[in-house]
Amino acid sequence: MSAHLTLVVAIDAKNGIGIDNQLPWHLPEDLAHFKRTTSGHPIIMGRKTFDSIGRPLPNRRNIVITRNTAWQHEGVEAVTSIAAAKALVGDAAAFIIGGGQIFADTLAEADRLIVTHIDKVFDCDAFFPAIDHAIWQETARETHHSDASGFDYAYVTYERRPAVAGEVV
Repeated sequence: MSAHLTLVVAIDAKNGIGIDNQLPWHLPEDLAHFKRTTSGHPIIMGRKTFDSIGRPLPNRRNIVITRNTAWQHEGVEAVTSIAAAKALVGDAAAFIIGGGQIFADTLAEADRLIVTHIDKVFDCDAFFPAIDHAIWQETARETHHSDASGFDYAYVTYERRPAVAGEVV
């Protein structure tokens, strides 16, 4: 059995996810949602994402993918590939938390997407791949407004559509 991968991401109206290795928005409600969603589970991220967070996230197994075989950090398991990260988690449910390249490289292997859609455009230099609705089916949506941030957002869950016999996905 292989890992069950869920990508967890917040995106703006143009699929932007970050600028200069930071979130371009302040949305405390989404950070709390992220914590509730990922607590108790392995999280897999790229090294730049880890650097932007600055520390291992508590109550989660932190796995960092980096090309630098000498890189290490206390409280983190470092691997050099997505395959190695998946091997570490075995058949556990794991969350991919970024960044852009890791999302692009794991989207085809994911079972589920948990996306915070932010109804605003921000200045971004990193982006989430387009969500192909022929492959991904929306199965849940919660819409909200952030008084603190002044914009609307929605937590949306997408499940991979079952492949039809003979179909190339």
